[in-house]
Amino acid sequence: MRFSFLIIDDNASNVKETLELFENFPNYFCAGVVKDSQTAINQIIKVKPQLIIAQIPIKSNDNASFFKTITESFQYLECIPYFVALASSPNYALEAIQSGFSDYIVEPLHIHELGKMLFKFEKRNPPNIATTICIKSYSDYQFVTLQDVAYLKADNNTTDIQMDNGKTVNAYKTLKHFESTLPFYFLRIHKSYIVNINHVSRIHFSKSKCYLNYNEILPFSLTYRDNIDAIIRKLNI
Repeated sequence: MRFSFLIIDDNASNVKETLELFENFPNYFCAGVVKDSQTAINQIIKVKPQLIIAQIPIKSNDNASFFKTITESFQYLECIPYFVALASSPNYALEAIQSGFSDYIVEPLHIHELGKMLFKFEKRNPPNIATTICIKSYSDYQFVTLQDVAYLKADNNTTDIQMDNGKTVNAYKTLKHFESTLPFYFLRIHKSYIVNINHVSRIHFSKSKCYLNYNEILPFSLTYRDNIDAIIRKLNI
């Protein structure tokens, strides 16, 4: 996975079709599906997707409110996503572009149109994903390879970073700090846990358990249901 995307659409059928098309592009990970612009902004702040696919118009927002929310988001988002509008007609194209959208696609969306859009997106947004982090403890500096991190666990105001080889690295930072700085493939599933989704092997809803590498078992909370759903979509490809 090299890129994450968020879908803004209140039509379940449309969402299903879009997700099925994205299955042809394994470098993309769906970080969430939301039904309105305000929820979308909150999710953008939390998971920092690089790409936004928005259905225009959206029933739960009037157009003016929707475009205004998107425009205002540019003033406070640290990293501006690449916004793409999907619409049944070209009627909203001018408003979308003026609001900051980078692309506008008239439906139905086909695989070759999605491929062209993703090609343009990647040309403008080459991947720049951190591969290591530096953990400092007084005069000791440890360089941790992110792909080898299985999960992070809160320990009061410090964090235990659990590696897939069984080693634990102690960091004098809170879990909230790591939640805001780690790449998109690290998702919080509990007030005490962040997981690397590449190490998730099973989700058991009735037991509220998340299995890592078919070995480690962590609890998850429905407070983070959106993140659990994102992991399931990734595992269900």
